[in-house]
Amino acid sequence: MLAPYRLGFFLALVQLTAASVWWALVQAGRAGGLPGPSLALPPALVHAVAMVYGFMPLFFAGFLFTALPKWLRVAPWPAAALRPALLLQALGGLLWLLGAHAGVPLALAGALLAALGLAWMALLLWRLIRRSRAPDTLHPRAVGLALVWGVLCLLGVALGVAAGDADLARASVLSGLWGCMVVVFVTMAHRMVPFFTSPAMPFVHGRHAFWLLWLMWGVAALEVLAVGVEGAGLAPAWARAWQVLRAVLEGAAGLALCWVARAWALAQSLRNRMMAMLHIGFLWLGAALLLAGAGQALALVPGAPALGLGALHALTMGCLGSLLLAMVTRVAGGHSGRALAAERLAWPLFWCLQAATLLRIAASVPSRLSAGLLLAAALCWAAALAWWAVRLGGWCGRLRPDGRPG
Repeated sequence: MLAPYRLGFFLALVQLTAASVWWALVQAGRAGGLPGPSLALPPALVHAVAMVYGFMPLFFAGFLFTALPKWLRVAPWPAAALRPALLLQALGGLLWLLGAHAGVPLALAGALLAALGLAWMALLLWRLIRRSRAPDTLHPRAVGLALVWGVLCLLGVALGVAAGDADLARASVLSGLWGCMVVVFVTMAHRMVPFFTSPAMPFVHGRHAFWLLWLMWGVAALEVLAVGVEGAGLAPAWARAWQVLRAVLEGAAGLALCWVARAWALAQSLRNRMMAMLHIGFLWLGAALLLAGAGQALALVPGAPALGLGALHALTMGCLGSLLLAMVTRVAGGHSGRALAAERLAWPLFWCLQAATLLRIAASVPSRLSAGLLLAAALCWAAALAWWAVRLGGWCGRLRPDGRPG
């Protein structure tokens, strides 16, 4: 309770470990042909909601309520003011996982509690924004709007679960992923990453570089639109035209983002491990869009191989997972007086995460090896993130070794 990042990160690490281990056990049971406990909800839906809403907003809280007050030039909230909102989200996330086995009412209660906690967190953020007299509040306002969208989408998940409409629940969680989680990540990355690279990268620095932010926001808006368009059920001719348009737009955006990532890598020495992790995480965003565009194009060709969920996991595991590991470790290590230990901890785990991502993408292509690759990806992810959670969780619960506050 000494600082917002301690409370937010600790609760997020608990949620991340629970969701990751649960999914690894589900995959182990499937691969081994073992009878698992009965599920009241589709396991893929449980997994999606747990991975999108279970821990990411809590990590956001730890970061936002540490950094945003400085950007807004306002007094920060004490950790005690954040406690109800964050505890509601943490309790809701755990109830969601339990409800997957115990019954729909418990899962629904978990989703509603998490939505209430996220709405409370968004309100606290908007109160900071309203108090600010800083000349530039674009990034905080974008984050605030994204959190509001995230609340609405989580309520959509709850509505889908209550009505027994799995399609509505899946569409809502996918819309929340792109419209809330991705928007928050890219907005914060746009604010932070050019800070490190701007001396050698004038074309991505300053107000004239807002094209990059608008490009990433545009991609998120496109994907949210795609969820709605495809859920509406288009006529065959219109559906084919939409696939072509989506393939072109996703491919073009992916190429542009990969070009920016390559330019960053050439301009900035990647011997700085934290910088390298941020760059690789950003590169995964471009790769995810290229995979998505390729998937749309292949779907137009009869008999072409399907790419399945590869693009989605390139985004979630590769991009968001890499950025999360890098940014959270940097904040936790720096604010707890363990910057060097943070780098030593994050680097090998980062490459375990990359291996898990590649395994999951390979598993998305239908083959005899898919089940084994999926299990390997789940186990690799769970092992790396559980070890990371134990180490960072310990830092959150200990005083700084240098005796300074924070």
